[in-house]
Amino acid sequence: MFDLPSMRGSLAEHYDLAPNPDLAAEMHETFARMSRVVTPADWAIHAPYVAAINKLKKERNAVILAHNYMTPDIYHGIADVVGDSLQLAIEATKVEGDVIVQCGVHFMAETSKILNPSRTVLIPDMEAGCSLADSITAEGIAEMRAKYPGAPVVTYVNTTAEVKAASDICCTSSNAVQIVSQLDADTVIMTPDKYLAQNVAKQVPGKRIVWWDGSCIVHEQYTAQDLRDFREWNPGTRIIAHPECPPDVVAEADFSGSTSGIIDYVSSEKPEKAMLVTECSMASNISDALPEVEFIGPCNMCPFMKKITLEKVLWSLHTMTEPVEVDPEIAEKARVAVQRMIDLSAKSGR
Repeated sequence: MFDLPSMRGSLAEHYDLAPNPDLAAEMHETFARMSRVVTPADWAIHAPYVAAINKLKKERNAVILAHNYMTPDIYHGIADVVGDSLQLAIEATKVEGDVIVQCGVHFMAETSKILNPSRTVLIPDMEAGCSLADSITAEGIAEMRAKYPGAPVVTYVNTTAEVKAASDICCTSSNAVQIVSQLDADTVIMTPDKYLAQNVAKQVPGKRIVWWDGSCIVHEQYTAQDLRDFREWNPGTRIIAHPECPPDVVAEADFSGSTSGIIDYVSSEKPEKAMLVTECSMASNISDALPEVEFIGPCNMCPFMKKITLEKVLWSLHTMTEPVEVDPEIAEKARVAVQRMIDLSAKSGR
């Protein structure tokens, strides 16, 4: 648990973090990437943190990997690499810095450590967890194997290192269909997201897909009726859903895809109005790049992702905390499952 007053007091001794309109004006090019969703007053607050973090990154030879659900000040202000879970996993194998700062949730930092055992991997808040990762254990994997002998286990990357180590191959929402379709098995176990598994099953009818009973606290809240009501209230809106949503929600949407797939779809289609059925920051992070698109409608916020803030990133780099460690034996087994995913994704063009 963070002692915020103590942290803020210590940072104030080393950095001038007072709101600074002059510095904000100097950093206008950075602000331009988020000006549609961040006010000038808020940017004057963020700018000193962004400047301090970017300076400290160079001193530490650090690289910041940020998920698409990060807030715009992180996504546009300090990130070196942005993307979905698959993109971040791939890029984690390519980074050249001594330090990786994972702006996302804990399983993402573990994945970076698994792929970069000799590097320091930091997560700005150890309590940035994940409901999906919490829903499955290695014992749960063993239970599924006992129920379906011989069936390969495809595990979503939104899981702990121990679960990955107990699996045959990992997947993300952007490559799950490709991974499952290429496996030489009639029955495939998918864990832990039941909705992703059910949505994949509809696209791979030749396979029998069985699943663990897990779900994402963000995406499970949407209902098909929500989408029908929204269409009635806002005719002409393009509705785009994440495949962690229930199947009836995905069926009501105009398009379903991973966070990177959503970005690609909106960027190419450029609908007049779009509703993104996913985490709130998605629309915020692509708004300025797509001024012709009006992003409307409700969204659900991930409380875990929002634990990562500029203040905590600065503290993490300043103190070199919190380092993420993975037991070497577990990491070796988990690395096999993650690397199989990366290799198969590359083979299929993902």
